[in-house]
Amino acid sequence: MVFHSPTFLFLFLPLCLALHFIVPKRFRNVVLLFASLLFYSWGEPKAVAVMLVSIASNYAYGRWLDSAREREASDRKLRTIVGVAVVTNLGLLIAFKYANWLWDQAQTVLASLGFEGTSRLELGHIPLPVGISFFTFQALSYIVDLYRKQGEVQRKPLDFALYIALFPQLIAGPIVRYRDVALQIRERTVVRRDFAEGVRRFLIGLGKKVLIADLCALPADYIFDTVPQDQLSMSVAWLGVVCFAIQLYFDFSGYSDMAIGLSRMFGFRLLENFQWPYISRSITEYWRRWHISLSSWFRDYLYIPLGGSRRGPVSTYFNLFTVFLLCGLWHGAAWNFVAFGMCHGIILVIERAGLSKLMECWPRPLQHVYFLFTILTSYVVFRAPTLSNSYHYLSAMFGFGDSSGLQTLGLYLDRELSLALGLGILGSMPWLAAVWKWRNTARERGTSRVAYSTYDIAETLALLGLLVLVAIQISASRYSPFIYFRF
Repeated sequence: MVFHSPTFLFLFLPLCLALHFIVPKRFRNVVLLFASLLFYSWGEPKAVAVMLVSIASNYAYGRWLDSAREREASDRKLRTIVGVAVVTNLGLLIAFKYANWLWDQAQTVLASLGFEGTSRLELGHIPLPVGISFFTFQALSYIVDLYRKQGEVQRKPLDFALYIALFPQLIAGPIVRYRDVALQIRERTVVRRDFAEGVRRFLIGLGKKVLIADLCALPADYIFDTVPQDQLSMSVAWLGVVCFAIQLYFDFSGYSDMAIGLSRMFGFRLLENFQWPYISRSITEYWRRWHISLSSWFRDYLYIPLGGSRRGPVSTYFNLFTVFLLCGLWHGAAWNFVAFGMCHGIILVIERAGLSKLMECWPRPLQHVYFLFTILTSYVVFRAPTLSNSYHYLSAMFGFGDSSGLQTLGLYLDRELSLALGLGILGSMPWLAAVWKWRNTARERGTSRVAYSTYDIAETLALLGLLVLVAIQISASRYSPFIYFRF
């Protein structure tokens, strides 16, 4: 089930909200947990078993760690418990997400060494449970925070299960840390203003996904996956990667907006996951603005434990490269994701080694051009089906391909796509956020009532219009799943 499906919008969500507010407060977590498990198992009933194993094991590890600490166990004993928990979680992740890929790589290596008989050994396809990377990282953060005394143990198994399985952010984040929602799980109140803000945020995210990301996805997918390499012209190659950049941002940030909005309707306040990443002037700044919950997770649970920047420049560069290599691999079991992570790791090392200081002397537009050039180039590696495809695609982008140029922009750039790209570029900039900030400031100060009321009415009408447009687009059956579902 996805947020932009008619089943979710017109059946699941209304029933879930109704039950949540009808039942007594002490049963609301039970309702939400049942709804979350139903949501997750809707398309993959077998995959819910993997998540239940993760919930049960991490709940047990949390209680074990807390019990050992109460008995004043040694720090070595506590680290052993954390180590077992880490191995269990990463074991589940590797088994279901990377086992097939690792097996294929091992078969290739063995065959190259002359062990031809190994090519007959087959592991069998292991299905990827949707969202396993996200709920695994949440579980790991819970265990590590308990060890660091940065959070309290959850003694109620149903409440812990709700933390892992809460349906708004279950499938594609943001990655929520237990300490940020512990009090909200225990007690929360939904007021009218918060509910209205949740609806507004959800509709904006829905519009991002359906009206911009999905429209840009069609040409991006066709150009990357279908156009023959000898027909890919420079202009079409650049159009494809720009469409993908808009699709990726509005697809993922749209999901985050919907997750934050839905959570707000149920009384949860999740942290922001995006802060206008395409206005960045460096890759370093980009990772402070893009998928914040993931980059901060790697910072706090991998980069800092490795030593961070405390042990000199060589160690710092090694840690940065390692973190982003693993960050790339986190996105999927394929060499192009590994290459994407390595590229960003190398660029971050170069920026930290002195390029950032040098760029401070550049005009701001030139810094932004550097960023856009770098990020779009790396997106080709991220999106292309294989590394070989990314090489030929980049060659076409920079005019070094063997293309006969049979593909032209006119085949793709119709009015609908032009409008989607224009809205995507405008929506990537924070001018709407400035208007919203002015509106909230006016409300807090109690000034500009006429202007505020006019804005309020205009916003309501705009959201209603947005909902109508989304409904029309959904009814046209232009469906595409969220990109990050496969991660």
